[in-house]
Amino acid sequence: MKDQDKLGDLRAKIDEIDEKVLKLISKRASYAIKVGETKAAGNKLVYVPERERAIYKRLTALNEGPLSDEAVRNIFCEIISASRSLEKRLEVAFLGPYATFTHQAAMRHFGRAADFQPRNLISEVFDMVERDKADFGVVPVENSTGGVVSGTLDMFIDSELTIYSEVLMKISLCLVSKTGKVKDIKRIVSHPNPISQSRGWVKEHFPAAEIVECSSTAMAAEQASRDKSTAAIASEAAAEIYGLKVIERSIEDGKSNLTRFLVIGKKDAGRSGNDKTSLLFTVKDASGALHRILKPFAEKSINLTKIESRPARKRAWEYVFFLDMDGHIEDRNVREAVDQLSALTSFIKILGSYPKAGA
Repeated sequence: MKDQDKLGDLRAKIDEIDEKVLKLISKRASYAIKVGETKAAGNKLVYVPERERAIYKRLTALNEGPLSDEAVRNIFCEIISASRSLEKRLEVAFLGPYATFTHQAAMRHFGRAADFQPRNLISEVFDMVERDKADFGVVPVENSTGGVVSGTLDMFIDSELTIYSEVLMKISLCLVSKTGKVKDIKRIVSHPNPISQSRGWVKEHFPAAEIVECSSTAMAAEQASRDKSTAAIASEAAAEIYGLKVIERSIEDGKSNLTRFLVIGKKDAGRSGNDKTSLLFTVKDASGALHRILKPFAEKSINLTKIESRPARKRAWEYVFFLDMDGHIEDRNVREAVDQLSALTSFIKILGSYPKAGA
């Protein structure tokens, strides 16, 4: 068989499979519509993270290649997103503008069949959800290199919103500019977190450059598009949107540069079997205070994955602790540990129990 004939035969087989896949996707969508009707009748939520996480887990377990588990997840994320939009098109607020890493995390989590609404401040994302202008919000909370995003943690102190899910995303930072020429660069601009995450690389390669902070990586890219002497630390996606050239890729100092994002909403997520619970509480600064508050978790064999303290804004010498632990609040050992902790604190608030990222 000639190469051209062989190629034509292979393409014909692919076309045949594509037609079958399309019919099956359409059939799946018709069932999604019925699911939506059933949910509406029972006044149930359209987006159920534990259900979607279970779908990804089951499908990746069945995956025999050659597609990677990540590729399979991405494909079905868009199928699920499109199907979900037949029930209701979700409104998702995020820390913008477009092309920020938070925007990318929101699309990765909800798929592209949602209406994404950029906001300039984390407080504005919370406000959109609180006032029912958006179904959910997506905000960054911590980076493996740069640490916590204090603005997000502070918002939870007074907000009634809960954590509904989380997204963990590998962050690859690029240095981008209008001309792509190193000799033109006099000034480097970005959000404080990416600046912190690439501080070593920038110091080595651009020791004389002025470092300027701004509200987002996308805004940094926009500034760089107007001035050839300005470079931005941003994503490759932002470079494409703003017509910039990449000077260098992967400039982050850490080999594993991960950022965790939170999906915030007004409802509580159900148990998925592999969950995380977040809470905040206040304690007075006293000898042995930290030991006392950690003791209930040790006694219940609960793994604490994060603990962060910040001075309380309203009372002197009192601290707010943010804590993440394995398990769901409906788990008996978690519930009992939290009850014991309540007796040791002046204020405690469960921020949410939700499926772990990648679970």
